[in-house]
Amino acid sequence: MTTAQLIVVDHVVALLSVAAWSATGATAAAQRARLVLGLLAAAVLVTLARVATVAVLAGRGWWFVQEKVLLGLPMLGAAGLAAALIAGPRLFAARRTPKVGIPASSVVLLLTAGYAALAGLVVTFLVGYPLTWSAALIACSFVCAGALLTARVVAAPVDTTDDADIAPTQAPHRQPGFSRRRFMGLAGGAVMASTGTTGVGLLFTPTESTATGGGPGRSSSPGPAVSVADLRGSGAPAPGGTRRQYVLTAQTATVRLPSGREIQAWTFNGQAPGPAITATVGDLIEVTLRNTDIDDGVTLHWHGYDVPCGEDGAPGVTQDVVAPGGEFVYRFRAEQVGTYWYHTHQASHRGVRRGLYGTLVVTPRGQQVDHADASTGQLDLTLPVHTFDGVVVIADQDGRADHTAPPGTRVRLRLINTDSDPHRFALAGTSFRVTAVDGRDLNKPGEVSDAGLRLPGGGRYDLVFVMPDTPVALVLDNDHTGGLRLHPEDHDGTAGADPVVEDTSGWPELDLLRYGTPAAVPFDAGSRSDRHFTMVLDRGVAMLDGRPAYAQTVNGRGHPSIPDQLVAEGDLVRFTVVNRSLETHPWHLHGHPVLILSRNSTPRSGSPLWMDTFDVRPGEVWEVAFRATNPGIWMNHCHNLPHAHQGMMLRLCYDGVTTPFDGSHTAHETGTARGRSHVH
Repeated sequence: MTTAQLIVVDHVVALLSVAAWSATGATAAAQRARLVLGLLAAAVLVTLARVATVAVLAGRGWWFVQEKVLLGLPMLGAAGLAAALIAGPRLFAARRTPKVGIPASSVVLLLTAGYAALAGLVVTFLVGYPLTWSAALIACSFVCAGALLTARVVAAPVDTTDDADIAPTQAPHRQPGFSRRRFMGLAGGAVMASTGTTGVGLLFTPTESTATGGGPGRSSSPGPAVSVADLRGSGAPAPGGTRRQYVLTAQTATVRLPSGREIQAWTFNGQAPGPAITATVGDLIEVTLRNTDIDDGVTLHWHGYDVPCGEDGAPGVTQDVVAPGGEFVYRFRAEQVGTYWYHTHQASHRGVRRGLYGTLVVTPRGQQVDHADASTGQLDLTLPVHTFDGVVVIADQDGRADHTAPPGTRVRLRLINTDSDPHRFALAGTSFRVTAVDGRDLNKPGEVSDAGLRLPGGGRYDLVFVMPDTPVALVLDNDHTGGLRLHPEDHDGTAGADPVVEDTSGWPELDLLRYGTPAAVPFDAGSRSDRHFTMVLDRGVAMLDGRPAYAQTVNGRGHPSIPDQLVAEGDLVRFTVVNRSLETHPWHLHGHPVLILSRNSTPRSGSPLWMDTFDVRPGEVWEVAFRATNPGIWMNHCHNLPHAHQGMMLRLCYDGVTTPFDGSHTAHETGTARGRSHVH
């Protein structure tokens, strides 16, 4: 059973424990002695089952059970044990002697166990990891308040005698006095109130603004700080390179999809995707970004490309947002070969979805990206996948989804997922190799066939194969009517017949951690890291841009309250990324590729795998590492862009680097944080 399945099972058992104890208490209040004994037995069994599921889940990691072990189970165990040991004998007595009835105190104990079970479940869903003192105190006060209120409602009026053991229907009606029960009620109320007030007060205590990951804190050296505004790209190409200049104008426009449907989009130069940017190693890429009428503003982020920090396009961190009528010039040298893409980083949960993105491909010297002509013996297609108003589109820059190539042509398909959710690909009709992931080559990848490929949101795969003399189909999301078609070119230059696509939905998924051939790496799982950060991804109530919200959280907090991760240049940095939630989070660190070390404690056994966006599925634990060699202030976030907008993002900051930029838009849009802003 996977960790995600165990999480679901634990949630179900927890819900059953709430229902079982609550039903037992309600039945006891109704004086159904015979039925209540059966329900009590069921409640005890469900509680024991909950202990078992938590014990099994604990074997997958402390992050998955912390609040259950420290709070939920102790509360439920104490309340349930008291109910079983104290109320149980009285229930048997009521069954033997119906006239006696079920005492009010037994009803209170049984319902209190239900409140404890409910409080534990609520803490899991609203707080999660890590458990805080404030959450624990508020939960305990909730249980106490429920018990006290139940005692007032269920118990009969009291007097100077203690009629705790008298059934509600049997209690005499006497004038209330100051009894021991009333004293205990007042004392309990005072304890409950003070506990709850303390818990609420702790919510407003100051929190740390920086996490050091076990390394030293900020340097106190007198040297001058470096501004991200000074960390800009080269102004000239490398020897032998050329200057490649582009102008991208952000504007609203009507765009025609390959299907013929027209949509209102946000575009670069009136098209979506925007113009393809291509270069060879050593070229200088110079892009002038202008904004005509995108009210949210725009920037350009070079996804996966390790540009100097000042070119990264993070508004409020590395630059000001480009408002309507404004412009910004990006310059950087093309030094990384591979498949990448660009997109706005301002309100990107809207901007990217509506069309503000494009492709970036850098090739070695002497090699060009040819989108349509296979006459050279090679066919190189860049294929961004994007969902427009519910319609998934995959096509080359010319909008074509059908191509021809002579048999024997070497074909490269550059797959780019510009959506927030993963897509599944299957290549039918030929074997192939995955030669690169996220722009980085794999070591000696083997040929595969009849295998599915899951591409994370923001990720890229390069597939290479030799064109056979039969048709080839690239199937997207198991939809055999769409995708891409490649036809063998006949001797007369015409395309061959359409492919007959088999059902690919049952094909197993290719595991990239076991694919390819191992090779030497600069560091591995056994290397001692200078800093180690753990990021537990979940959902919960957190402050989001100054307001409480049910946010996407990292370690229980939402942006901008998540502490910055402090690193120093040259540090070996390790991330442990844990997904407690039931949603997939494609994790993306700006400015640095990470080396995948392990997934769910299983080390990578194939080719070294460098990624800039990796899918952390529900219940998964990833270990990755990188060398801090690109100074700056970098965003580190979930690339499901609505998740980032809902709080799942933070910053990785180099010691001694500062930013002069301060966003001035509304906090919910820009994520204003401690005198700075950032927008997704």
